[in-house]
Amino acid sequence: MSDWTDKFPQAARDFVAGRRLDEVECIVADIAGVARGKAMPASKFARQEQFYLPNSIFLQTITGEWADNPSGAFTEPDMVMKPDYSTATAAPWTADWTIQVIHDAEDQQGNPMPIAPRNVLKRVVQLYKDKGWKPVVAPEMEFFLVARNIDPNQPIIPPMGRTGRRAAAKQAYSMSAVDEYGKVIDDIYDFAEAQGFEIDGILQEGGAGQVEINLNHGDPVALADEIFFFKRLIREAALRHDCFATFMAKPIEGEPGSAMHIHHSITDLETGKNIFSDAQGRETDAFMNFIAGMQRHLPAAIALLAPYVNSYRRYVPDFAAPINLEWGRDNRTTGLRVPISSPDARRIENRLAGMDCNPYLGIAASLACGYLGLLEAENPRSECLGDAYISQDDQLPYNLGDALDLMSDSQPMRQVLGDEFIDVYEAVKRNEYKEFLQVISPWEREHLLLNV
Repeated sequence: MSDWTDKFPQAARDFVAGRRLDEVECIVADIAGVARGKAMPASKFARQEQFYLPNSIFLQTITGEWADNPSGAFTEPDMVMKPDYSTATAAPWTADWTIQVIHDAEDQQGNPMPIAPRNVLKRVVQLYKDKGWKPVVAPEMEFFLVARNIDPNQPIIPPMGRTGRRAAAKQAYSMSAVDEYGKVIDDIYDFAEAQGFEIDGILQEGGAGQVEINLNHGDPVALADEIFFFKRLIREAALRHDCFATFMAKPIEGEPGSAMHIHHSITDLETGKNIFSDAQGRETDAFMNFIAGMQRHLPAAIALLAPYVNSYRRYVPDFAAPINLEWGRDNRTTGLRVPISSPDARRIENRLAGMDCNPYLGIAASLACGYLGLLEAENPRSECLGDAYISQDDQLPYNLGDALDLMSDSQPMRQVLGDEFIDVYEAVKRNEYKEFLQVISPWEREHLLLNV
């Protein structure tokens, strides 16, 4: 291969070693986290340093419509897309030899596009760096394997397992339940290995066909890139075995929803030490300040952690979902959990984010809340020592419209994430919400058609 492949990570170099690389997929995550871009022959990719896409991809809704541009006329100027070779990874499910490369979006003057989700996360990470800190995250991904559903009017049902029976619910941590769709899991492992990704663990969650994948801790941008790639590889693995993988927050009525729990710790750039622990291994003021920031600012970030109308179906009592901003040590009923750990690994787990969120934006929003807490240096409420599900004190929004209001009105979130991004995100989500309200649901037809 030509010298340009030397810029690839080792796993990508191993994938193309001794082979003729056919195609390169040049991709970027839009507001929803959908991969947008173009594919081109590898020989052409090798000859150019950048390509162009219209900035309107960040105004496109999940339904394919376009929101109005908050900053003016809808003229669709081109952005400059530049490859980040450190993200090069295989697309092992394709028929030919294909590499995926995430690109960074810049304007024509070379400035990062402030509305590109990956740039939003980079902005937040830089704010930490400017203070001498390095954020570290470890995400957990929950998703459902479901039977193929080609008619949106029909409810989602669990997939057929190897026993010939449908996957059962209430089998959390069951190895037999995971074995029911073991061939899908095997392909997930194989694809991940080919792409150079390390899976920390796979387990059965509480829903029928619900799986959780844990990733190792690391750099926020790199982990968001992995989740972006993982969503695609998991979908491809499922399709090989006649089922779908879905990251909807609440795909099946009566079943738990799917979360993207995010573990956070912060290290000092000079010493490499976790600032959440002191020299004696005790919790620091910074640790408490971070929790306080999350309690104070997460309501304004919920629109980013729960980005669709379906997201709020997950926030219901008694379905293992956090509906509070309480914090507690080793307490899974709290929205903010402190896991058991050594002092070096002391961290906060944010259990509010849904798996349907854009990973760049979900991680950026969560880190933004903690960052604001570190600056404000306030203490959190007292630790919750009991069942936090019964807490009724929090002002969390429980629908998308209210969540967008809180986000738009929050000056601290605007300062950290950027005015232009907040305005574009709100415009896209308002458009989606308006479209949803035009749809008449089966519940309305069943209960209102003849009764009101």
